[in-house]
Amino acid sequence: MPITIDRIRSKDVVVGIVGLGYVGLPLSLVFAESGVKVIGFDIDPAKISSIAQGNSYIRHINHGRLRKTCESGLFQATADYALVKECDAVIICVPTPLDHHLEPDLRYITETAESIAPYLQPGTLVSLESTTWPGTTDEVVKPILEEKGNVKLGKDLYLCFSPEREDPGNKDYGTKSIPKLVGGSDEASLELAVSLYALAIEHVIPVSNTRIAESAKLFENIFRSVNIALVNEMKLICEPMGIDVWEVIRAASTKPFGFMPFWPGPGLGGHCIPIDPFYLTWKAKEFGVRTRFIELAGEINRMMPTYVVGKVQDCLNFYSKPLRGSRILILGLAYKADIDDMRESPSLELIKLLEEKGASVDYHDPHLPELGMTREYPQLAGRHSHEMSNHYDCFLLATCHSAFSREKILSYGVPIVDTRNFLPKSKQVFPA
Repeated sequence: MPITIDRIRSKDVVVGIVGLGYVGLPLSLVFAESGVKVIGFDIDPAKISSIAQGNSYIRHINHGRLRKTCESGLFQATADYALVKECDAVIICVPTPLDHHLEPDLRYITETAESIAPYLQPGTLVSLESTTWPGTTDEVVKPILEEKGNVKLGKDLYLCFSPEREDPGNKDYGTKSIPKLVGGSDEASLELAVSLYALAIEHVIPVSNTRIAESAKLFENIFRSVNIALVNEMKLICEPMGIDVWEVIRAASTKPFGFMPFWPGPGLGGHCIPIDPFYLTWKAKEFGVRTRFIELAGEINRMMPTYVVGKVQDCLNFYSKPLRGSRILILGLAYKADIDDMRESPSLELIKLLEEKGASVDYHDPHLPELGMTREYPQLAGRHSHEMSNHYDCFLLATCHSAFSREKILSYGVPIVDTRNFLPKSKQVFPA
């Protein structure tokens, strides 16, 4: 039976969500909690097993919340794409990484589209949430669904793009309360998608088409990338002048209009800001447009780990120690404070760069007792969090978890390179 507005309003629909990671799992929960039946799909058997047992593998999602939702009978997880035939709507929440040439890697989107297409029933709504270049929904996803699913947009297929806006660990905004953009491939798709998302999301905002929604998501993260690059460059300028860039930012923040504070750090992390800008730069080349501003921001941000390694060398040199052979403990593996998400974390790059120079590197992170598999750093998988001790030659503070105690960190008497302005200035602390 085709999806309709009346069926959506009566919650007589089944929503399939492909990809049960940091985007798909919380989205599944808010739909199920709104009274909509959800089938979650993932190729990782460990995730399927965890959900079946009511055990959350994402720290900021409570075990009790997941267990309660599963016990309600409104949420199940599976690796069997054949169950797509039971879904009235399918939402795609899979990764969109970059390849080694910093170009878009859409394999997870295309593989997902190819996997679900044979099971799509006529009149199904498909929504793409994965961040990608403008045109992906209509130029890549639609042809796959139409060809392999034997359906046609405007006849028996509805299609939209609705960018994810997850911010793991954000205590002020969650999946339900973050405004949701939706762009449809046609008017019918937009109307259905807005109605569907409105069941679970408080504020749904329709836009003209899929390209607007795709571009808006990229612009959101390019805005942040450019401003973070600016403040990182400001740090590089202020340092030789003997100016405290942190105080400069706080001072500028007293202006009640026309200024928004961003803060320097050891590099970009997370699934969005280090990656998304390059999706637009790649697509812009098709139209002969050079994205110099965006590319420069990416260049500055990507060189910050190398800058930090230089600061570690300076710190060790002050104590007449070489980097090669030194024992270094990185404090904080997650890409930001108080979460267990290490995707694109600059700490991973710091480990790699320091070890390439001959250092022995451990990490300490209460949120990540073991380092899992990553696409870019598979050689680091399986490492475990180490406790702080005075057996290290240097601490490198990369992530400022609230669980970290200033007094405890300082008590070991180990020289510290502080990339987050967390510790008081002293001979023991080297700002970076």
